[in-house]
Amino acid sequence: MARPSKLKYDRGTLILHPPPRGKAWIEFATWDDRIEKFRVPAIYYRVLIETLEANNLNFVDNAKDFFPLDLTPSFEREPYPHQTEALEAWKLSGRKGVVVLPTAAGKTYLAQLAMTATPRTTLIIVPTLDLMHQWYAQMCAAFPDIEVGLLGGGSRDRSPILIATYNSAAIHAETLGNRYALQIFDECHHLPTDFFRVIAEYAISPYRLGLTATPERADGSHRDLDSLIGEVVYRKGVKELAGGTLADHKVVEIKVKLSQKERKTYDQAMQIRNDFLRKSNISLGSLNGWQIFVKASARSPAGRRAMLAHREAKEIAAGTEGKIRVLEELVCEHDQDSLLIFTNDNATVYRISQEFLIPAITYQTPVKERHDILTKFREGIYKSLVTSHVLNEGVDVPEVKVAIIISGTSSAREYVQRLGRILRKGKGKNKLATLYEIVAEDTSEERTSQRRKEGTKTPKPQQLELLDSPYEMPSKKSLRAAEKNKKKWGEEE
Repeated sequence: MARPSKLKYDRGTLILHPPPRGKAWIEFATWDDRIEKFRVPAIYYRVLIETLEANNLNFVDNAKDFFPLDLTPSFEREPYPHQTEALEAWKLSGRKGVVVLPTAAGKTYLAQLAMTATPRTTLIIVPTLDLMHQWYAQMCAAFPDIEVGLLGGGSRDRSPILIATYNSAAIHAETLGNRYALQIFDECHHLPTDFFRVIAEYAISPYRLGLTATPERADGSHRDLDSLIGEVVYRKGVKELAGGTLADHKVVEIKVKLSQKERKTYDQAMQIRNDFLRKSNISLGSLNGWQIFVKASARSPAGRRAMLAHREAKEIAAGTEGKIRVLEELVCEHDQDSLLIFTNDNATVYRISQEFLIPAITYQTPVKERHDILTKFREGIYKSLVTSHVLNEGVDVPEVKVAIIISGTSSAREYVQRLGRILRKGKGKNKLATLYEIVAEDTSEERTSQRRKEGTKTPKPQQLELLDSPYEMPSKKSLRAAEKNKKKWGEEE
């Protein structure tokens, strides 16, 4: 009788030796002349196991280093209907896939439900240190009997539940790859980049959950989420959840006019920029238009003048005196409400902070100072806060009722995230959240505002999309990740 094949994990790949009989498995493998053995990308672990078992091939799985956990949550609450639907959709898809829900819709608790339903070692990947510490607090409270660790910000723990930043998880992807049965990607739109994608590619995790409010990326790489995590299995937007899970809200657009001096300078700057674009045959509306403009601006004095003119026009539209006057009125009108002010640049943040005596947070704010400001903001000691991009993700301020966008990008994701800062229902009843968007009239800001709002329209299907699991496995009584059973992968125990 031929000796069984052995499957071994090796720094992001699988080594399969001696080669099994037949050819069903060969499509996943590549011959490595250096070791004279077949290698398989780690991400194919699940489908490889299924193929070997479906063909009754004898093998020993020495690749997996993950194991079951006794995940009994210390607290449970009745899930919202959309959380129950999303969880069922994910389980029916073989416990692989992306769930798209707006900010403040309870994605962290959904992840806790998924972990309880799939009690295995779990790696949670988040984009920021703020989010890492929020997840850490949530997991420690939910599972006090299980060791929860951190990877990032100076921590390098090895624990059954590990919370890591994308940067740290990518750096250590080769050593993390076989230790966790379940991977949870918070804000998973960050994953499909050249640096971060190895977190998924070097992992054998048979179960994967992606969470995001807006999976789409401008470069189109969001399509890779299908292979890295799984397809979108459930999607709901802000409008569908408003009034129930989320606070009712309204969006108020306020248009301001440039002063005569600002208008003259703005038009002259735009003329210089547009003349250069026209002569260089560059369209900023094309897919790579901005990158082409940046490269062209570095090649000639005319290009540099065009780029400087572009920036000058943008600064005028973003920080026009008309916006500051409107902001003053809104701050006075909502003097009893918690208030978040967003801008697109740090210079405007510091200007507003100085003129209105409002605490500011930017990427330059030290960690301890940021923590102190956010704590006082949550406690109501500070009623207002001004920031640029750093609070788009990873700040929990449930009582905020009003947000003001002074300036922003055309990104629909940024718009949804900023809106999400005010959508948590909080403790009060009948909360009506308000988002003010101040736009400079007859400038490029109008088109920018239109593009980010167009990007928030929910694609079809908006409701539940159930994906039949293609994975059939032979059976045992209890489900163990990557072990033989007659149930589908990830079927509830």
